[in-house]
Amino acid sequence: MTRVEKSIAVCPGSYDPVTNGHLDVIERAAKLYDEVVIAVVNRSVRKSGALFGIDDRVGFIERATADLENVRAEPFSTLVVEFAKLVGAKAIVKGLRAISDFEYELEMNQLNRRQDPEIESVYLMASPQYSFLSSSGVKELATFGGKIDDLVPEEVARRLQEELRR
Repeated sequence: MTRVEKSIAVCPGSYDPVTNGHLDVIERAAKLYDEVVIAVVNRSVRKSGALFGIDDRVGFIERATADLENVRAEPFSTLVVEFAKLVGAKAIVKGLRAISDFEYELEMNQLNRRQDPEIESVYLMASPQYSFLSSSGVKELATFGGKIDDLVPEEVARRLQEELRR
């Protein structure tokens, strides 16, 4: 009898903070793969320092995805391809919102394939209601008192407003 290998994907990002758009991609990926590891970047060359620490960001994701049995969140501080190999993933799943996302992700895909051609990049188009949504946009809205409760989980909206009042 042949053993079927479990399909594992990683969904990398800074998740500072996790948005409903991220959660939409995570939920959709969870239907496509046996296991989805939400890879939370512990440091990033692309972005400035995170508003929320790594433990907060991982915790927000764990609580927001608690009903998804095949999803877990883990911090990582290596190349995403190295992290994918470490957890046994054969796919890196990302959401795409706009052409600007595509340009950046195309470049990252080419660089990742040079590192390990066995790991595929898989892109899920943003659902229409989240095609405009970004963590930085949410933080900017929250900074100026904008309405964010329909853009992020309730706990995140509350904590974001607390953090920005300081």
